[in-house]
Amino acid sequence: MDAAAISMSGVSSSLFCNSITPKASYVPSPKLSSPPIVRCVNPQRWHLNSCSPLKPIARTDFACSAVTSGGDTLTAAAAAKAKVQILVEEFQSLTDPVDRVKRLLHYAELLPPLGDSMKIADNRVPGCTAQVWLHVEMDGGGRMRFLAESDSEITKGFCACLVRALDGATAEEVLAFKAEDFEALSVAGLNGGKGGYSSSRSNTWHNVLISMQKRTKALVAERDGRPRGEPFPSLIVTADGIQAKGSYAEAQARFLVPDQVKVQELVNLLEEKKIGVVAHFYMDPEVQGVLTAAQKLWPHIHISDSLVMADSAVNMAKAGCKFVTVLGVDFMSENVRAILDQAGFPEVGVYRMSDERIGCSLADAAASPSYMDYLAAGASSVSSPSLHVVYINTSLETKAYTHEVVPTITCTSSNVVPTILQAFAEIPDLNVWYGPDTYMGANIMELFSQMTEMSDEEIASIHPNHNSRSIKSLMPRLHYFQDGTCIVHHLFGHEVVGKINEMYCDAFLTAHFEVPGEMFALAMEAKRRGMGVVGSTQNILDFIKERVQEALDRKVDEHLQFVLGTESGMVTSIVAAVHELLGSGTPQNGAKVSVEIVFPVSSESITRTLSSSLDLPIIPGAASGEGCSLHGGCASCPYMKMNSLESLLKVCHNLPRNKDDLSSYEAGRFSLQTPNGNLIADVGCEPILHMRQFQATKRLPEKLVQQIYHNPHKS
Repeated sequence: MDAAAISMSGVSSSLFCNSITPKASYVPSPKLSSPPIVRCVNPQRWHLNSCSPLKPIARTDFACSAVTSGGDTLTAAAAAKAKVQILVEEFQSLTDPVDRVKRLLHYAELLPPLGDSMKIADNRVPGCTAQVWLHVEMDGGGRMRFLAESDSEITKGFCACLVRALDGATAEEVLAFKAEDFEALSVAGLNGGKGGYSSSRSNTWHNVLISMQKRTKALVAERDGRPRGEPFPSLIVTADGIQAKGSYAEAQARFLVPDQVKVQELVNLLEEKKIGVVAHFYMDPEVQGVLTAAQKLWPHIHISDSLVMADSAVNMAKAGCKFVTVLGVDFMSENVRAILDQAGFPEVGVYRMSDERIGCSLADAAASPSYMDYLAAGASSVSSPSLHVVYINTSLETKAYTHEVVPTITCTSSNVVPTILQAFAEIPDLNVWYGPDTYMGANIMELFSQMTEMSDEEIASIHPNHNSRSIKSLMPRLHYFQDGTCIVHHLFGHEVVGKINEMYCDAFLTAHFEVPGEMFALAMEAKRRGMGVVGSTQNILDFIKERVQEALDRKVDEHLQFVLGTESGMVTSIVAAVHELLGSGTPQNGAKVSVEIVFPVSSESITRTLSSSLDLPIIPGAASGEGCSLHGGCASCPYMKMNSLESLLKVCHNLPRNKDDLSSYEAGRFSLQTPNGNLIADVGCEPILHMRQFQATKRLPEKLVQQIYHNPHKS
């Protein structure tokens, strides 16, 4: 055993005793480049099995300092780092995973019990499978004091390690630590499960650390006399009802319990005239509230993301619906019209919800000359085959024109990564041209960059035909458009991200794949520790439902907090799903679960009336403008809000007799031709059909592969 190992075995006991910051001296280790080990030199001898219980946090009975081997006093920061280094080297010296588990369980035994008065909801650590309680205070000397406990012995061992490493450190030192500082503790499995633990076990380290840091920030603000920022507006859902916090949330909540007269009026019209409704998640809260209630009375109403809207319309036509109303932007109604025609239902009428154009900033970007230039110039500059992966949020015309330049497949935010990885796996020398969403393209590149740091086993769990080498090789051949953004997600900027970091870092974080890189990085970090999801609107809804069900299964009182990193219209479907789970799954032991949906809205996102006699909040939307701040938080899409309940009722009342009065509402067919003389409707549908086949088989359609290799459309 070398000197370092001997020193470590001599100090590990002292580290996990109840001293504040033990006196210590460095013992040099010629074989290690890391900081030398700290050894307790306090004359009082403590043994691993004889640690005294923790005294109250404001302890002053034992003052000590860290000293170097030459007698110089270490800075407090170096002492804190040294204590973590002791942990690292101690667990690294135990090569057998069983021994590491035994050591962890041994430290769990040493963690003093937390009083029942501290085992309260406010002290719970979110994101841990087991129950974890954390109590944090700042003593008179500005040092942080931590007490923790868990109902799981392994989790308690994790807490013991973190508490003993960070207890007595200054706030600045606590905030300076990162999860990476503890990665070498392979027992925690932070670096890919090297210690053999499940992801829920490995996440404990990170989630407890995050909670320590969040509460430390709050105490620092209190110490410095700085008022904490105003919380984001939110909705709290319980089995008993809904509570709104903040004017924005109150405006959203107003329509969660819809007017039953309007619900019944709509249902009567839909049933009488055999009208189906497909609507996007981002609808106005009043529309969604009525539709959600009407679904229980008329089966041909479907609220979803854009991926399945056209499929739902086809099912409605098969069930006998004569008309389909589309609540979304224009490219959605175009897709529904074209897919119904392809499926053999040209007689089924398709209607939009406005006599004006319902645009989309992404669709507009893809229709610009610069997008066609990007695609044509890029594909012609390479000699190897090319594939265009186009986001579904584009017009049928764009899909047709681009398909004749570069073979094209449509994608959504939920399948874009599998589509690209499968394409590279099937055609090794392929170049992929993605667009038009710039943020999503950048986020895909960042995701692939992170994958290069993963083990081959981890990469294979994402896609079985890839490894670190293949991911590195494909990145130079993945290109994305540089000038296309969604106006909703574009403004999740620095103000919003900063407040999430400050006040919601221990909450569940959901983010659409279209958010800017700063928000994406935050959500990906949360995802790695089991506290987040990045994906489509459906992915976000599924994630929230899964976490709520897990909480119900634990049968303990719990408050779950979700930050909604996408358009606020999602809240209606989320609240409905959560309320149903809470109403049907309340544990028999009386435990209560509450769910808080947080709207990360910029402080400038709520406009107010200009009247001197009234001061009323206005929901951002078509009538009042976007309601967005350049600092972040565009919580509402003005285009989607052009779909009103009044328009839906107007269309339904006028069908079928007064169809002529609805000519500007009807989703027309594309009779125009592409530059190559083909019908836009036919060519534009093909990339969508390619995507459908990929969804079913998880492979590129053979027809698309042949188009890639031979590119018959290219003149």
